[in-house]
Amino acid sequence: MERADAARNRARILEAAALLFAERPPQDVTMDDIAKKAGVGRGTLYRRYPDRASIAVALLDEHERDLQERLLRGEPPLGPGAPPAERLAAFYSAMVRLLEDHSHLVLGSEVGRSRFETGAYGFWRAHVRALLTAAGTPGPDALVDALLAPLAPEVYGYQRTVLDLAPEQIAEALARLTRALGPGSS
Repeated sequence: MERADAARNRARILEAAALLFAERPPQDVTMDDIAKKAGVGRGTLYRRYPDRASIAVALLDEHERDLQERLLRGEPPLGPGAPPAERLAAFYSAMVRLLEDHSHLVLGSEVGRSRFETGAYGFWRAHVRALLTAAGTPGPDALVDALLAPLAPEVYGYQRTVLDLAPEQIAEALARLTRALGPGSS
């Protein structure tokens, strides 16, 4: 069980980091910035969080768990009961919303290879692989990461800021990818 002072420090660290990540690009936020804003010592910060990405992961966790719950137990087409192509299109739409609402956190937590090492990515990968398998797609392991690649935060950020695409345009383009999975696609 977490001690009361440790719980308070954790809450202060997460609150400070959320504010800083919202103010400027995550890569510009240092661990020292977070410790100062939270009013905790560096040792306190580093005991709980070894780096900036681990703090961003902790902040994102609640939002990702909510989406995971809806994928497992929610209403179709996002939840069970819809054809694989419809579920994949609904997943893309939900992920675009997650990226739109929390891209600053995703950018702070998923940098380079670390994207593949997060628990959330493993869950998204298992979900998309299961949809490919249910659709009878040959060689799902070769395709699953390609279908997740457009959801990389750098890709989404480029589409939003450089190409000036609206979230709806991005979700619709991703939904078009699902047509190859067969009947019931968007």
